[in-house]
Amino acid sequence: MFDSENPADLVIHGAHLLTVDPHLGEIPLGRLVIHKGRFVEVGPDDESRALPPARRVIDLSGHVVTPGFINVHTHTILTMVRGVAEDMGFAPAYTAGVPHGHDVTEEEAVALARLGAAEALLFGSTLINDSFVHANQALPAMGELGLRVIACGRIHDVDFTRVHEGIWNHRSAIGEKTLGQAIALHERWQGQMDGRLGVELAAHAPDTCSRQLLAQVAEVRDALGIQVNGHLSQSRTENQRVFERDGMSPTELLEDVGLLGPRFTAAHCMYVSDSDIARLGASRTNVAHVPRGNATGGRIAPTQHLRTAGANLALATDNMHADMVEVMRWALIVGRLQAGEINDSWQPHHVLEMATMGGARALGLQDDLGSLSPGKRADLVAFNFRRPHLVPVTKALGNLVHTAQGRDVELVVCNGDVVVEQGVLCRADSEVLLADAQQAADALWRRARAQGTGNRACQL
Repeated sequence: MFDSENPADLVIHGAHLLTVDPHLGEIPLGRLVIHKGRFVEVGPDDESRALPPARRVIDLSGHVVTPGFINVHTHTILTMVRGVAEDMGFAPAYTAGVPHGHDVTEEEAVALARLGAAEALLFGSTLINDSFVHANQALPAMGELGLRVIACGRIHDVDFTRVHEGIWNHRSAIGEKTLGQAIALHERWQGQMDGRLGVELAAHAPDTCSRQLLAQVAEVRDALGIQVNGHLSQSRTENQRVFERDGMSPTELLEDVGLLGPRFTAAHCMYVSDSDIARLGASRTNVAHVPRGNATGGRIAPTQHLRTAGANLALATDNMHADMVEVMRWALIVGRLQAGEINDSWQPHHVLEMATMGGARALGLQDDLGSLSPGKRADLVAFNFRRPHLVPVTKALGNLVHTAQGRDVELVVCNGDVVVEQGVLCRADSEVLLADAQQAADALWRRARAQGTGNRACQL
């Protein structure tokens, strides 16, 4: 197929492949041939067959390669409250005395979004689904780093300047503005940067979106043919607010307006009832499971029950960190705590599938992403297993999930391009990126402290 006049773009060989392809499984000594952004060959690195001619050949002996991780729910700009929000017990948007989305300038949003996206990429995420503020500026700024980004500004009609005071005022003008911005974002950026940029509709949460706005989101979803994501039952406050306003649970509300289903990704789902779980499963709704973030706040989502009911589980980091390897480990541990045992239904291969194919399904991209399969987009991560905490290698997948870290990532390929090499970003100056983010966070915290808003927060 390839010769000296028509070489492949990239050949990777010598690595242990965790393909997440049910037909290929694990390949202890594997070869990947990449051309025009896709996998052309995925199989054994047979020494009897010469490597095909290629513009670049990389020997990854001693490495384990997985599909690129797909982080289905994150807010990169909220790196601004890293190291603080984790110990508050409250989501930042609902908390007084910290920087909020409406406080962030465009320049600050870009600096902080690039920091969060860089962290995600360095830790092996080749696709992040991000939502917060100033998406028109943040989306391309993140994409410049070389990863895939699906993004949207927060769609809501609540006045977010009052929510942290415990006041929910819904205004149709706010909903028209935020939904209009999402539509414009889709028109401007969908499919840009060689197809790496995309847009979903990020309906913030059932308590911050009125019934009317949620119904409008469903209509726009159908008109544009895209997916929707949002928080769901992430707090008792949300459940209470929706019941007082609409007389039903948040899940019932989303079902009523036509949002539940395989084109919706619900983040957290910590306070769902048995009836809610049945609805989410029957509709084949996707659940963005945030095991580390939830557990940091002392909460656990009923993921065992959600999966049994039929929901598609995908993994996400949410706020303040971006290590999907750590998230896989937390998902495994939390699931076993819920079951009270180790059993065959909650093993390392299940959480790797959630971090890859589960995420691809949630985003409607399962035909193109999520596994090392011929014909799919060439997104991959290589972990250096020649490190003390990853040796001996008796079962590579077990080592990956139980003892690896995101900082063990040495190489990242996205869309066939090397975007992280030797653990370093290829398309950005890390020192400048870090300095810009620190400066933005310092300015935001100075303004937040000057406001003197105290410590009042909404109880979750």
